[in-house]
Amino acid sequence: MSAIFHAGISGYRGRMGRAVSQVLDAREDVVVAARFDWGETADISLCDVIIDFSTPDASVALAQAAAERGGPALVIGSTGFTAEQEAELMKAAEKIAIVKSGNFSLGVNILIGLVQHAAQRLDAQDWDIEITEAHHRRKVDSPSGTALMLGEAAAEGRFSDLADLQSKPYDGVQGERESGKIGFSSIRAGGIIGEHTVLFASEDEVLTLSHSAIDRSLFAKGAVAAAAWVRTRKTGLYDMQDVLGFRQA
Repeated sequence: MSAIFHAGISGYRGRMGRAVSQVLDAREDVVVAARFDWGETADISLCDVIIDFSTPDASVALAQAAAERGGPALVIGSTGFTAEQEAELMKAAEKIAIVKSGNFSLGVNILIGLVQHAAQRLDAQDWDIEITEAHHRRKVDSPSGTALMLGEAAAEGRFSDLADLQSKPYDGVQGERESGKIGFSSIRAGGIIGEHTVLFASEDEVLTLSHSAIDRSLFAKGAVAAAAWVRTRKTGLYDMQDVLGFRQA
């Protein structure tokens, strides 16, 4: 059995917070030392690591508080950060270890690698890239954090930045599709957990790479694995590619 560690859950009343609670409570090597939501006080000094599925504002405030005291480590699964908020998380990561990811699924992180390799090998002038994602009606941000991760992987495969390649949403008469751009489409309906598809299309053929989430617990299990990993790491901003050993330290 691994050494026992103390974990906290930020956003514990949310759908993901409840799923993380169930996974942590089932483990014998974890003591849940704090459960709290945005606006509630908590003694974060009791925790070795905090798993956070809240809001961008709450995540940034938590990171700043943890950085100020030199800990605990954080696992951040919130999405929808602004550039300024991303900068604040980077600043906090100079003093604490943070794993930040838009998706904690093993399958999705493998998909990210496949998308990058496909984009690198398929000529941008001949192959269009379209990313479609579907989530439950309660999700407030779009495209999803995972869709943007896939877009970033595709852009990296084309040796560019997503900001330079992301096309505007299709609406009305706007002319022919520009070659080399990456398009996004979002669906919000019912209780869909998470569906992501990356379509590579040429005039002659279509390649489709996709992932479907069947049970929300897969994300919680990945987040807990990230928590166990990051609590002993040096300061820095990490992602699931680091946790899974896909990226060299």
